[in-house]
Amino acid sequence: MPTEIEAREAMEDMEAMPDVVLVDRRDDIALVTLNRPEKLNALNKEMWRRVADVMAELDADTGLRCVIIRGAGDKAMGPGADIAEFADQRSNSEQAAEYGGLMHAAMGGVRACRHPVVAMIKGLCVGGALEIALMCDIRIAGQSSRFGIPINRLGLVMSYPEIEALIETVGRSIALEILFEARVFDAAEAKDKGLINRIMPDEDVEAEAWATAARIAAGAPLVNRWHKAFANRLAQGTGPANPLSDEEQAAGFACFDTEDFRTGYQAFLDKQNPQFKGK
Repeated sequence: MPTEIEAREAMEDMEAMPDVVLVDRRDDIALVTLNRPEKLNALNKEMWRRVADVMAELDADTGLRCVIIRGAGDKAMGPGADIAEFADQRSNSEQAAEYGGLMHAAMGGVRACRHPVVAMIKGLCVGGALEIALMCDIRIAGQSSRFGIPINRLGLVMSYPEIEALIETVGRSIALEILFEARVFDAAEAKDKGLINRIMPDEDVEAEAWATAARIAAGAPLVNRWHKAFANRLAQGTGPANPLSDEEQAAGFACFDTEDFRTGYQAFLDKQNPQFKGK
């Protein structure tokens, strides 16, 4: 057992450590920053854990209308996993399964967040960083950004949830090309493959991400949440084995009972900009 002095020193060391994931709330938009710039934001165990916690907190915040995720600095959203952890944190299948649970909770938290999520991508975005970006709803990247999933060079696989998101985004053939060839490619190719929505000059990426978030936030927030929920549900398939329930079908008309609906159509008739309250 650690002594009282050792325990206090450990606590002081933890308090002195910078937060590996930062959250900056600006009115109804939250900025989430992967914050290990000295490691180009390489994802370690604590970052995965914090991303999951942060996204759960933001999901529960009904005052929010949009979330932006980025990496600290201009050099990288992230280079992928922190390889230094492999020797003692991911050295066998049992450890990897536990670690993978943290990764899947974080990525699932991004995807399941009720609010629209925008990825602001600068510089390198490969491996785990690209997997997080794939879970976002919109991806805006700089011209000098680079992308790829070169994990077969490490003897690693991309597991089911991540491959599902990759295939959903770019299709099976392109997903396998990215995984088989393990190339790191530029933003133009990423756009051509459907990995990203928009390419901006490097100096304009941040402004465009915020402008995108502002346009989203100006819309009816309940409608944006419904649309995201509908899209996520449809991605699960609606065949005979998994049909839409009566409750899910009814959700397509629930907007007509909201104050935002009445505000929206009246503003349209009055030729004014609607001021939605999320009610």
